Amino acid sequence: MNIVRYDPFRELRSLQDEMTRLFSGVAGSGNGEEMTTGNWFPKVDIFENKDNLVLEAELPGMTQDDFDLSFENNVLTLKGERKFEKKTDEGNYHRVERSYGNFTRSFTLPQTVTAEGAKADFENGVLHVTLPKREEVKARKIQITGGGASSQKAIDTENKSSTANA
Repeated sequence: MNIVRYDPFRELRSLQDEMTRLFSGVAGSGNGEEMTTGNWFPKVDIFENKDNLVLEAELPGMTQDDFDLSFENNVLTLKGERKFEKKTDEGNYHRVERSYGNFTRSFTLPQTVTAEGAKADFENGVLHVTLPKREEVKARKIQITGGGASSQKAIDTENKSSTANA
């Protein structure tokens, strides 16, 4: 019979390893490769210009019927499902690396945007959402008059809070 030394921290290290694996979203497969586990989330870019806030989401292999887009209380929500479609009835897959499943992405947008006049286009697997800025936060030009007609001057004003929140 072998004598095994008691290690009071063995269980704690095991728990820490499991928690690390859980929060990193990666599970080792044992052969030197790591596979991502969990749900699939589309990649999104959000940027703004002087008149609009624009969201672009990559939704490869999906159709317009596979996802929904909503805007409520300045929260833009993209929800859908990327379905696994087995392309062949014969044989088995050796590897499936693309992710599938349900997803929900919600983005809290600044108060400077409005749903009035919003546009969404879906083409070549990319969703483009354009939300116009409210008129009261757009930059304006103010005419300055004084002394003589030749001393008129124009200055640009800009609401700094609209760029700080984005």
